[in-house]
Amino acid sequence: MAARRHNGMARKGRGNEPYINHLAEVARLLATATDGADAELVAAGWLHDAIEDTETTREELAEKFSDRVASLVVECTDDLSLPKAERRRRQVVDAPKKSASARLIKIADKISNIGARVHSDPTAEECDDLVDYTGWAEQVVAGCRGDNPWLDKTFDNMARTARASL
Repeated sequence: MAARRHNGMARKGRGNEPYINHLAEVARLLATATDGADAELVAAGWLHDAIEDTETTREELAEKFSDRVASLVVECTDDLSLPKAERRRRQVVDAPKKSASARLIKIADKISNIGARVHSDPTAEECDDLVDYTGWAEQVVAGCRGDNPWLDKTFDNMARTARASL
């Protein structure tokens, strides 16, 4: 479903990478973090952007997967009617209030998004974007920490890699 709904979408930035690669990476990080013990969490990782980016509904996810998968995706969905700055502010404020599973998805998402911004020989614009995104992601992840030490450490390593690439 994630592949079908995101068919033809590409990640922002260099390379025009298929968007499904991001979803696969988030799902892989979640599977690794939980030793594959939480299939619904991994499914929600695959689908975490489905409501935000496509015509997918919560009801459809609950019917095809489970109520828990649908609830996790809703928890990770930004309100796109709001300006970007407000969406970002809300992610920072709301992160500690999310369920433990949604917090894991948020961390995995930020790891993937930072990694996609790390380039060899970055342009000035890419450097600015990486600094901005990493700083904001660190604020969001600060409210998500403590549920999975491996994911916390993986995020820290990615943030360190990002800063070292500048």
